[in-house]
Amino acid sequence: MAAEADGLLKRVLVPILLPEKCYDQIFVQWDLLHVPCLKILLSKGLGLGIVAGSLLVKLPQVFKLLRAKSSEGLSYQSIMLELVALTGTMVYSITRNFPFSSWGEALFLMLQTITIAFLVLHYRGQTVKGVAFLVCYALSLLVLLSPLTPVAVVTLLQAFNMPAVVVGRVGAGNKGEDVGRGDWLLQAATNYRNGHTGQLSAITVFLLFGGSLARIFTSIQETGDLLMAGTFIVSSLCNGLIAAQLLYYWNAKAPHRKKKEQ
Repeated sequence: MAAEADGLLKRVLVPILLPEKCYDQIFVQWDLLHVPCLKILLSKGLGLGIVAGSLLVKLPQVFKLLRAKSSEGLSYQSIMLELVALTGTMVYSITRNFPFSSWGEALFLMLQTITIAFLVLHYRGQTVKGVAFLVCYALSLLVLLSPLTPVAVVTLLQAFNMPAVVVGRVGAGNKGEDVGRGDWLLQAATNYRNGHTGQLSAITVFLLFGGSLARIFTSIQETGDLLMAGTFIVSSLCNGLIAAQLLYYWNAKAPHRKKKEQ
């Protein structure tokens, strides 16, 4: 019976959370303080937890948009830049053959982000444009993942993530107005000027903040790629700024727009 239980535990942990040598080190030799193996276990556990959490992390934002039937406080440009960052991370990781636990959330966050982008366009009365965006994005993704795209281009896309994350996390228009005119402001400055955070979801922002902090450790441990780690450091700083504003403006509400008298 003990042997069966040990075999079942080994099938669960190896190779999902631990390499076989670390399983033997911890569970056969009972070296519970073996630091290198504990780091692998912690990194894999955090990585898979982040991937699992990413399945739901942006759904509160989606539901908030559906309830409000408004995209006030959200910028289409900033969402697109965040989508570029997520796409860059996903394509770069696939090209480099990084383990799924080190980047898998990018896939699920990407799917939720394109949903939010479509809803923003839909609630601005641009549903046809939203459908065209979905088709164009799918075609672009196929090209990026194909052998037609040079590795240097994929690396450049990942390098673009740092400025994209900064602008995408904090970029928004003025009080939900059309920001397609090119002079949109930083989300943090807009929140300060408006005195509220619009339709931003606190759950989504705090989950993104915690996930990006954990990803700094997992990206260094699992990939050793400084470009990936640097992106998550910048992302953590930006998410932390918006999280701090959500706390500061917690009880502030967006003013109701008055209908123009005819």
